[in-house]
Amino acid sequence: MKTMIHDTPEAIGAHLSARILAEIGAANAAGRPYVLGCPGGRSPTPVYQALERQLTAAPVDCSRLVIAMMDEYLLPDGDGFSPPAASAHYSCRGFGAREIVGRINRALPDALRMPETNFRMPSLTDPAAYDGELATLGGIDLFLLASGAGDGHIAFNPPGSARDSRTRIVTLAEQTRRDNLATFPDFRGIEEVPTHGLTIGIGSIATLSKAVAMIVWGDGKREAFCRLSAATAYDPSWPATILAECRNGELHADAAAGARP
Repeated sequence: MKTMIHDTPEAIGAHLSARILAEIGAANAAGRPYVLGCPGGRSPTPVYQALERQLTAAPVDCSRLVIAMMDEYLLPDGDGFSPPAASAHYSCRGFGAREIVGRINRALPDALRMPETNFRMPSLTDPAAYDGELATLGGIDLFLLASGAGDGHIAFNPPGSARDSRTRIVTLAEQTRRDNLATFPDFRGIEEVPTHGLTIGIGSIATLSKAVAMIVWGDGKREAFCRLSAATAYDPSWPATILAECRNGELHADAAAGARP
């Protein structure tokens, strides 16, 4: 696993955005799609902002780009669940449409834009099918990852998740819900944070990704950085340590998160 310390979150974003755009160009030349795995939330936002800036300055054909999202909140609905409306402030689908696809397409002329059909989410009715869908696309070229600050959750996989877990519905850990009060500040309290989610699995990430880039920044992610940088194998007490078992794994931190005690 390669570890890189950048001066600022913006520097992380610029570095990874440049890599992504170069790899999209190479995939275009080979006539194949480029699949980018994306989390929502604060950690990857500098990458999405940098993609918009860099594409505005030097457009790249993103018509073959596929965005594969990691997870979505679920709300009780009779005897089952349903996702929140995309307009909800905490909707992962809404975040992806606005902050990832929206930024990319806003920077590009019509002919180069990513089609809406290339935006992928796990299916509530058949979660396990997501793994097969991504495998059919050839796997995930680069999966951007983020670690929960308080419990190391990755996507919505709680502590204790099995190494071979696949895309599924999970009960959110209490600490995960508390972490997400900061991620989505419009929540007025823990009681408003959903208790269930649809998530890509730990095994899905490791099996389907050709390369991964874990992003941690800010003082609040120092413990995450320490746990991840020391990991040599998956530790279910801190699920983001699957990074250690992924192919071509990289850990990207800013100076604040990467500062040693």
